[in-house]
Amino acid sequence: MPALGAASSLATPGAVGVASDLASSPDDRARMLPVHPALVDLFPWGGLRRGVTVAVRDSTSLLFALLASPTDTGSWAALVGMPDLGLRAAAELGVAVERLAVVRHPGANLPSVVAALLDGMDLVAVDPARLTDSHLRRLSARARHRGAVLISTGPWPGADLDLTPVRTRWAGLGDGHGFLEARETVVAARGRGAAARPTRVEAYLPSAGGAVAPCRRHLPVPLFDSDWRRERAEVS
Repeated sequence: MPALGAASSLATPGAVGVASDLASSPDDRARMLPVHPALVDLFPWGGLRRGVTVAVRDSTSLLFALLASPTDTGSWAALVGMPDLGLRAAAELGVAVERLAVVRHPGANLPSVVAALLDGMDLVAVDPARLTDSHLRRLSARARHRGAVLISTGPWPGADLDLTPVRTRWAGLGDGHGFLEARETVVAARGRGAAARPTRVEAYLPSAGGAVAPCRRHLPVPLFDSDWRRERAEVS
C-alpha cells in the first residue's frame, strides 16, 4: 500500500517533511470533513470541522468510524504511535486504507512527527500517553493553524469535543447458540463552545455487515449488556 510505504519513511529523522506531499488539494482542505450519518449528531458543526481536536476514549472502532467517511471521500489520515491497530479492522469499518499512513513507532521524535503530519494530512490520530501537557497545547494549536483534525485516543485537556462510549451490547447470540452479529454502542459527546451541550447517539460499531450503521431501537437477544460505568454527571 502506498500509504504504508509513506508512513514508514515518515518515522525516520529528517523525513517527516514528506507528509506535505500527501496533502489534499487547497479546495479539499477548505471543506468540512464528513462523518458517517449514524454519528453526525455528535458533531454540532455537522461534521469534522477542520482545526478541531477530538478525544476518542476507549474505542478503536469509534476511531476507525471517524476516519472512514473522510478517507473514503479522498482525505488522507495518519495513525501515530499505535502499533497494535489492525488495518483489516480499519478496512472493515470503512476506512480507505490506501489513504492511511501508519507510523507505528515514532521514537523520541513523537511530537515532531505529529506536528509534521498535521502540516500535510487531513486527520492525524495519536496516542497521547507519551505527550506532555505542553506538547498537547502546541499540537492543538498546530491543528487549528493548519486546518487539520487532530484525534486523540485518550484524554486530551482542552479538546474541542470528547467522545466516550458509555454502554455497549452485543447482539446475535441466542439461547446458547448463534453468532455475534453486531455491537450496539451508545456514545456520549461533550465539548467546548458549540459542543458544550451533552448529546448521545446509538450506532452499530460494527453492524452485522462489519461497517458502521444506525442502531435499531430493538435489538435481538444480546450476549451481554455491559454498562462501562463511565457515564458522568456532565454527559447525563
